[in-house]
Amino acid sequence: MSYEIEMFRKNAAHLAATGMYDPADEGDACGVGLIAALDGKPRRDVVLMGVEALKAVWHRGAVDADGKTGDGAGIHVQIPHAFFEDFIRRAGQTLQAGKFAVGQIFLPRNDLGKQESCRVIVEQEILNAGYTIYGWRQVPIDISIIGEKANATRPEIEQIMIANAKGVSEEDFETDLYVIRRRIERAAIAAQVSELYICSLSCRSIIYKGMFLAEALSVFYPDLRDERFESRVAI
Repeated sequence: MSYEIEMFRKNAAHLAATGMYDPADEGDACGVGLIAALDGKPRRDVVLMGVEALKAVWHRGAVDADGKTGDGAGIHVQIPHAFFEDFIRRAGQTLQAGKFAVGQIFLPRNDLGKQESCRVIVEQEILNAGYTIYGWRQVPIDISIIGEKANATRPEIEQIMIANAKGVSEEDFETDLYVIRRRIERAAIAAQVSELYICSLSCRSIIYKGMFLAEALSVFYPDLRDERFESRVAI
């Protein structure tokens, strides 16, 4: 018996004895991992360990016949503000006080008209809510790591950075962003643009994901290899 299996059985027995685990609840599911900094401070190694944790559950995802296309893998981390602040400043923008938000957006890749329509929908709902926009960022990607099927359906991946122009609290800002997201989705349905998808829209966290194998995440998204990309939690 391997050490890992032995430890699992010991831990399972302990949890069952204290009423925290029931083998009857076992079932197949996606693999999920959590890495957190106990001191609550953002660190680079949290992101790195999050990526490694994802690689450890590669067996929980399906693999297409091409050996590269998966049924989805991703990572949910705290927004690395220093990383995005550099981009905002280099774009000629002046940072406003308070936290800014970042939206991770999938847009139609092969229809430039629809792509621009999606940007207009997103921007309009943000402005309607009383917030301002720093700008859009095209997310760098490496398509050499993904399969033909994933590449054929790959979206245009962009990020939009939003300033807290209303000066509201972080909690109120986050609540407004949730409402904005729902309004964007409703507007996209009305415009019959099914390819618009919001991975995340938050002043707290951001999600990087795609239809690739777990080990491909940090290759496909070079952002995750940037030393400024820090977080206090990774899921």
